[in-house]
Amino acid sequence: MYYIIFLAALGLLINGYFRVADYFNIIDKPNSRSSHTEITIRGGGIIFSLGAIAYFISSGFQFPYFISGLLLISTISFMDDIKTVSRSTRLIVHFNAVLLLFYQLELFSFPWWTWLFALIITIGIINAYNFMDGINGITGGYSLAVLTGLWLANNYTFAFIDNKFLYCVAIALMVFNWYNFRLKARCFAGDVGSVSIAFILIFLLGKLILGSENIIYLFFLTLYGVDSVLTIVHRILLKENIFEAHRKHLFQVLANEAGISHQLISIGYTVVQVLINTMIVALIGTLSLQYMALIIALLLIICTIIYVVVKKKYYKLPGIKSSESNLV
Repeated sequence: MYYIIFLAALGLLINGYFRVADYFNIIDKPNSRSSHTEITIRGGGIIFSLGAIAYFISSGFQFPYFISGLLLISTISFMDDIKTVSRSTRLIVHFNAVLLLFYQLELFSFPWWTWLFALIITIGIINAYNFMDGINGITGGYSLAVLTGLWLANNYTFAFIDNKFLYCVAIALMVFNWYNFRLKARCFAGDVGSVSIAFILIFLLGKLILGSENIIYLFFLTLYGVDSVLTIVHRILLKENIFEAHRKHLFQVLANEAGISHQLISIGYTVVQVLINTMIVALIGTLSLQYMALIIALLLIICTIIYVVVKKKYYKLPGIKSSESNLV
C-alpha cells in the first residue's frame, strides 16, 4: 500500500510541475545540437529529488548530509534550467554538495588520495550523466539499469542500503519514464534531473563500494563511462573545445546519423547495462579480483571496438573516411 500511495503522490507532483512549467515557460527549444525537433517541458527530473526526499522523511530522516547535498545540487541545477547560472556559482554549489556527500559516506576518515580520487570520479559521473541526457528514455532507462545492479548487489552479494530507498528511487524513475520514454516526450529531465539522479546513484555506489571494499561495482556505469571517455578522446583528436555543446556521443550518432529511434537506442543501452550488471553480481562472489579485472578489461575492449566501428561507419574520425559526406 505504501508504494501505491508513493506512486500516486509522485504522479500528482509531476503533473503539478507540468502546470507550473507551462505557466512559467520552463521549456526546451530545439537547436542545431539537439536530437529533438519540438518544444518540450524541461525539468521533469525534479521528481527524482522529490522521491529521495520522500524516503528521507518516511524513514525517520536518514542520511541528512546526503539529502542536504542533494537539495543544494538540485536547487542550483533547477535554477540553471530556468535561467542560465554562471559556471563559477554552479561549481561552488556542486563542490559543497559533494563535500556533504563525502561527509555522509565518511570518506574523510580515509587517506587524502582516496577522497581526491572519489572527487574526480564524482565530477566525471555527474558530467557524464548531464551530457548523456539527450534522447527520450535514456536517463530514466539507464538509471533503472544501474539501480537493478544495485538491488542485485544489495540482496545477493553485500547488503548496504534499505531496499525501500531503492524502490522509492525506482518508482520516481518509472513515473518520469511514463512521460519521457515515448515517441513524443511530455517532458525532459533537465539539469535538475540528470544531475540529481547522478548524485543519488553516486551515493548508493559509494556506500556499496566502501562497504564491500570492491571497486568493481563502479562498472555498473560501464556504457556511460565508455561513451563519455571515448567521446572526449574523439573531440580532442578533432581539436575541439570539449566544454562546448556537441552531437558526437555514440547515442547521438546512432539517433542523428544512423537514424535509429530514440526508444530503441535507450532500450539498447538499458538492456546491455542490465546484462553487464547482472554478470558482475553473478561473478563477483565467485571469482578473485584479478579474474574480475580481466573480465572488465575484456568488456571495455569490446565496448571500445563497437564504439569505434560505429563512429567509423556513421561519423568522421581523424584519418578515417566516413560513409557520410554531409555530417554536421
